[in-house]
Amino acid sequence: MKILLTGCTGQVGYELERSLQGLGQVVAVDRSRMDLSDLDQVRAVIRAERPGLIVNPAAYTAVDKAESEPGLAHRINAEAPRVMAEEAKALGAALVHYSTDYVFPGDDPAPRSEDDATAPINVYGASKLAGEQAIAASGVRHLIFRTSWVYGMRGKNFLLTMLRLAKEREELRIVADQHGAPTWSRTIADTTALVLAQAAQGGEGWWRENGGIYHLSSQGQTTWFDFTRAILEQAGIECRLVPITSAEYPVPARRPHYSVMSSQRLLDRFCSLPSWEEALRLCMN
Repeated sequence: MKILLTGCTGQVGYELERSLQGLGQVVAVDRSRMDLSDLDQVRAVIRAERPGLIVNPAAYTAVDKAESEPGLAHRINAEAPRVMAEEAKALGAALVHYSTDYVFPGDDPAPRSEDDATAPINVYGASKLAGEQAIAASGVRHLIFRTSWVYGMRGKNFLLTMLRLAKEREELRIVADQHGAPTWSRTIADTTALVLAQAAQGGEGWWRENGGIYHLSSQGQTTWFDFTRAILEQAGIECRLVPITSAEYPVPARRPHYSVMSSQRLLDRFCSLPSWEEALRLCMN
């Protein structure tokens, strides 16, 4: 099977290129080959490669910038996945796509399930939800993995930012009233590969029974403040941390105060997931 992997230089795409080896012939493309803002190019690459599976971790992820670029965010996060879904359906292929905890408003302090009502409170979340809906409406065989607070040892993410700032400053003021589950990019990639290995054994019937949306986040929950404290402890860096509220750190895009998701559906059907603390330790080792 030929697997077309988008966004291979991103933090999730990089890990997926490694994790998907052995499941098929992986054709990994970055923005220079497939720019998701160019829908004609997206169609052309898919038609040229004719994959049996498309795995799409590429996305517009600049949450604050999206507030001033809603059209671009929507094109990359909603229109491009729609085109991928349509082209995959025409080829008889399947699509794996990644979404976000930000499809939820975060106003209820209980872990969200896949069936809970969505109501994004920022442009980024709305664009990702529109992508989910477009894929489902296409009728293509698909898996959508919603994940949260993604980090890794490459690219741009919270972990690398905190490591850099802690070396530059004596004090860091960190938001302490937003709750979520930090998720290592390698956890996402390895879990995806485990699920797809099962799909490869199950054929068409597997997709009918198991396709759809799954939450894929590390187990447990924390705040940005406590996540930062754990990062610095693992790294052996001393820096004074000051907890602050979201109101004390104004940004263009509103964030959910509570965006923890239940991954029980994935746990019941496929495999286990690490705690966020264990994943962080493995990542930093």
